[in-house]
Amino acid sequence: MIIKNNSEFLYLFEAIMTNPNGDPDQENRPRMDNETKTLLVSDVRRKRDIRDFLFHKGYDIFVNTLNDKKVEMKKMFNAVKEKYEISNNDDEQTIIDVILNNLIDIRLFGSAMAVEGVTKTFTGPVQLSWGYSLHPVDIIKSNSIVTIMNEDSSTFGKMYKVHYALVAYHGSINKFAANKTKMTELDRDIFRRSLVQSMMNNITHSKQGQIPSLYLEIVYDENFDGYLGDLRRFIDVDTDKTTIRKMEDIKISFDRLSSVIKDMKKNGYIKDVFIWESPYITQFSNLPEGTVFDLLETIQK
Repeated sequence: MIIKNNSEFLYLFEAIMTNPNGDPDQENRPRMDNETKTLLVSDVRRKRDIRDFLFHKGYDIFVNTLNDKKVEMKKMFNAVKEKYEISNNDDEQTIIDVILNNLIDIRLFGSAMAVEGVTKTFTGPVQLSWGYSLHPVDIIKSNSIVTIMNEDSSTFGKMYKVHYALVAYHGSINKFAANKTKMTELDRDIFRRSLVQSMMNNITHSKQGQIPSLYLEIVYDENFDGYLGDLRRFIDVDTDKTTIRKMEDIKISFDRLSSVIKDMKKNGYIKDVFIWESPYITQFSNLPEGTVFDLLETIQK
């Protein structure tokens, strides 16, 4: 069934002795807001993880990579045409229907296409902000040297990581865009689980140490067309530590978020709130009331 409800979500993860999103223009150092010492993680990083994970699970992905390089759109489109037997005589709408019915990343994130037979921009129903840490972080001053292997030689370089960061993302899912890309309720469930599980399965050396912690999604009433907006605005974080090395070093309050959600429910704007907490970390307190669900359940193609 095509999605009929707007929703927005909050996603938190821990970064422990890791580099969640290196900046290639800065020796691959973790991306930072240097004035506030806040760690930054792009939306593209999360989408890439999800696409790679779903590809390994057997889903066809349009925006793909090969040897860490993006596969050209024309090459991917030709592969799709061949697999799904799209003829050069098929009209644009027929081709679009085949693409949307078979490529889950287009249904989720959209894409701009300018290839033979199709000139179309799909706005993705799933939109993600850049993530940022909820507190200042420290980068490890690494004096260690790592070997970087190339095709026929090796070079040396430094590896940068953060000691600890609790990073928060905000995102939304739009019902009107979902109608255009044919995103279904099943797609929404797959997105939720792949957001969590793709991070667990990113096992490169620089990405080890990233631990999904919390997913909270507000599903609005079918007749409500708005949003609360960036849910991170309603989280309060405090600490009496000069250096933060674990979640217990900070105090996280969801009281304001809980209050706002209660008011929205009274007005009939919210249908339900869904919550997943990692069973392997210290549980969050004072979370909003909601339906607890499992995001570790295996995704079956």
